[in-house]
This record gives sequence, structure tokens and C-alpha cells, in this order.
Amino acid sequence: MRKIFQTAGFILMLMGISGAIDHLAVQPILGFFLNFFNRIVIPRLDFLTGYELFANLIIAAIGFIVMVIPDLSRK
Repeated sequence: MRKIFQTAGFILMLMGISGAIDHLAVQPILGFFLNFFNRIVIPRLDFLTGYELFANLIIAAIGFIVMVIPDLSRK
């Protein structure tokens, strides 16, 4: 179960970082998969208008937290 959370957190962190890069400059590597939040989800949420970069960085931070928490709970 720990590996599932770490993998999901890592993918979420990659999506957030990739979305931030895509927001600043077009990022073509695995564009649809890694930029799903940036291109599909965030534009449909009206309250995030103007805060797209921050939303992507928050997604990356949540991914990092999901990735690290299983290790903290083992100690």
C-alpha cells in the first residue's frame, strides 16, 4: 500500500511541475498526460482564473506530501 501512495504522489508531483512549466512555456514531453490538470481541469474551474501557476505548484506540493507521508508514518 505504501508503494501505491508513493507512486501516486510522484505522478501528481510530476503533473504539477509539468503544468507549471507548461504554463510558463509550452512543454511537449508527454504533454497530454503530464499536463492534464493544466490543460483540462484548471481552465474549467472559474475560481482559478489568474492563479493557474499557483494551482499547479499546489498540485506538486500535494503530490510531494502524498509521496512522503507513508515514510513518516512508518517511523
